[in-house]
Amino acid sequence: MTANKLKDALTDQFFAALLLLKTESECYKFFEDVCTINELKSLGQRLEVARMLKIGGTYDDIVANTGVSTATIARVKRCLYYGAGGYKLALSRLGSAGKGKGGERKKDDKG
Repeated sequence: MTANKLKDALTDQFFAALLLLKTESECYKFFEDVCTINELKSLGQRLEVARMLKIGGTYDDIVANTGVSTATIARVKRCLYYGAGGYKLALSRLGSAGKGKGGERKKDDKG
């Protein structure tokens, strides 16, 4: 299992910190400090690629809408269908919360 390869005290601490963030604003603050802009944008693009693949988007549509390479689409597709289930879990929860692309987002504090 891949999680066993990832699991260590530092990764556990990182995930614990993520789980303590309560608002979108807090997430922006944390990830602005933790990631470069390009790293964060890349993570967002990958989730959108997974969303588009899940609803039947073609590689051409995905490239046009996200700007990612076909190699990235193939990697995301492999993870979506043969990975640990993380994309499916996140997409399911985003859909049920109404926070998928184009969905209304719950407003949070700006502090």
